[in-house]
Amino acid sequence: MEKKSERKIQTSGHRLKNIPLFALLLVPILCIAAFDSVYGHGVGSETFPPVDLNGKSVTLEVSSSQSDPETNDDQQISISLIDFDSKITLRDVTFLIKSERGEQFLFEQEFKADNGFIVFNFVSEETDSIILEEENGGGLLGSLLGLESRMVHVKGPNLSGGGLYKLDVSVLTADDYSQKLDEPLVFNAGISIAQTSRHDLVDPNFGEQKIDVITYYDEISNFNYDSNSKEISFFMPFDWNQSNINQTSVVHEELVIPKAFGDLLVSGFTMNVNGIELSEDIVNIDDFFSDGRTVHFIIYQKELQNIFENASNLDGMNFKITPNLDYPHMSSVTDNGQFRILTFWEPENLKSDSNAKIFFDVTDIFLKNKPVATNYDFSMTQNDRIIYQQSGISSDSKDGHNVAEFFIPNDVSGIVNLNFKNLDNNNLAKSVIPIVIDRKTSGDEISLPDWVRSNALWWSQEQIDDSTFIQAIGYLIKNNIISIPQAEQEISEPQEIPSWIRSNAAWWAEGQMDDETFVQALEYLIKNGIIRT
Repeated sequence: MEKKSERKIQTSGHRLKNIPLFALLLVPILCIAAFDSVYGHGVGSETFPPVDLNGKSVTLEVSSSQSDPETNDDQQISISLIDFDSKITLRDVTFLIKSERGEQFLFEQEFKADNGFIVFNFVSEETDSIILEEENGGGLLGSLLGLESRMVHVKGPNLSGGGLYKLDVSVLTADDYSQKLDEPLVFNAGISIAQTSRHDLVDPNFGEQKIDVITYYDEISNFNYDSNSKEISFFMPFDWNQSNINQTSVVHEELVIPKAFGDLLVSGFTMNVNGIELSEDIVNIDDFFSDGRTVHFIIYQKELQNIFENASNLDGMNFKITPNLDYPHMSSVTDNGQFRILTFWEPENLKSDSNAKIFFDVTDIFLKNKPVATNYDFSMTQNDRIIYQQSGISSDSKDGHNVAEFFIPNDVSGIVNLNFKNLDNNNLAKSVIPIVIDRKTSGDEISLPDWVRSNALWWSQEQIDDSTFIQAIGYLIKNNIISIPQAEQEISEPQEIPSWIRSNAAWWAEGQMDDETFVQALEYLIKNGIIRT
């Protein structure tokens, strides 16, 4: 029968959850953990160098895991005091633990651990304050080993969302509850649990997009994307002091970018933190996912030390990520993971009614991206329209490029696709890179022709029919005055135009609404399938 602790602050009637496997491995008899490596802040586990305890070498291990990923998103952190030589947890340990998540104070409290370990289960609940609920009982661990286990549920808003959990741990007793240590053993731990934030944006050329940031250190804020410079920036808390740097083995950040976001399919990125440009070695691009690419930024301790010694601003970490100008190519990997395509074009900004040169290399990933000679089919398309196509055998020269040279018709603008198919006669060896004809910048001003204003006024007064008004919108799209992502125009059936659009048209025609606001209303009609152009 379970026995509730007297130190329980609040109770919700939850029973003890299964102790995770890592906790089982820390108990006497089964404990086989090795301590060849010492980990630090910024990763999911931390093992401290051994210290002396009454002639015995002991170490503290802090580890994290998910409780049960199939049923909930609860995060668990275990704390264990271990005999360094025998690898067995000590008995009768009293921990004084102060916990924070990022800058949020969670709790400070003493906990007794008969078997030298304790598990904290962080649960997201909409509460006004942090709630601690302790449980003593057999549970899974007790049933296997006949030992009493300990779990503490920590409940509060967003607690299972990940981030950096700081744990200041003082060991007050060990091997005997009645004998307090003359000098407590003190450990300052920082455990990172992956946290994902999604950032939606509207790009002038590629329309609605999203970028996910996965941080393995602490929660980020102030995310921004500049469509002109293609710079991604965000802020993350970080304590710039030598002690924290010595404990931080790595800061790991990831960007997840849709493959439809052509401007960010570059072959290289640079990262700048607090004005200091970091080494190219920290960047790794993973294109082996069908719907997106993952860009890893692994900042090791030597890079942190360089920032600490040279940056003028040490208020947290201000990240700036931009395409690497030393590698101007767009890059993609074929669906079968065999080939990487590197491509660029001249002129840099392609325009309708003009000549274009597309340069590309076909490299073999398994040969360390060496250019290879292989069959290929290349085409430029927009929706189902083929603008240009050619087939051939790619060059294996490191100095030369494959070239597709053609004329872009005057009625082609917006997003087009560069398609590479049937590489090495394999229909799975294919890849698509979206690019833009007649590129816009975010600072471009929208200016609508006067005759469109007249049409809008007549339509608002029902002097012209919907079809004539829709033809005017079609003109705006065709001439790249307003931009609608191509995939979002594939509408099966037109719908009735809402009355508020007619009101907007009247206000705009009379000068009571600016061009940009009216264009947003027109874009709404098409994106939501209300009309077809």
